[in-house]
Amino acid sequence: MSFSLSPPTFPPKPTPVLLHYQRPNYYHPNHSATRHFDGHAATSLKLRFGIGSGLTLSELPSHKRRRFRCEAQLGDLAPVTSAVYGSLLLGGGLFAFSRSGSKGSLAGGCTGAVLMATAYYLMQAPETKSIGYALGFGAAFLFSSVFGIRLVATRKLTPAGPLLALSVLALAVFISAYLQDTV
Repeated sequence: MSFSLSPPTFPPKPTPVLLHYQRPNYYHPNHSATRHFDGHAATSLKLRFGIGSGLTLSELPSHKRRRFRCEAQLGDLAPVTSAVYGSLLLGGGLFAFSRSGSKGSLAGGCTGAVLMATAYYLMQAPETKSIGYALGFGAAFLFSSVFGIRLVATRKLTPAGPLLALSVLALAVFISAYLQDTV
């Protein structure tokens, strides 16, 4: 009969404080990535995500290769784009009217807001979604043409330059959403 006596370890080690949900069999309880208050935050991040370990991406375990992706389609962004774009057109028209008394800017801003609100309303129903995309595209095309002509005529970057860029961006979202919806 053999006995092996190992000296007891005193004081006992405190259990690590876990601040996040730990999926089973992913991390060992003594793994430094699960300990938050160990004073080695950078080391635990390096160990957790494999930074500086010399491993290639294919050699890392799958839970260490997390990628964040946007799952939204452009069809989902078109109503938000029409609401934001219409609000900005209305705000710009009101601002130009208050600063210089321009009734044309007020009329243009109100017209753009009404067109974008109508496009937003039409995009809510599946039967009229393509009509809403077409209306949003037409309004964005109209305003990009107006702001493009104004930029060329005045040769001043503001306010026509940023509004032209915003209109072209809205135009791209609407045409992409329409093409995605019809395919």
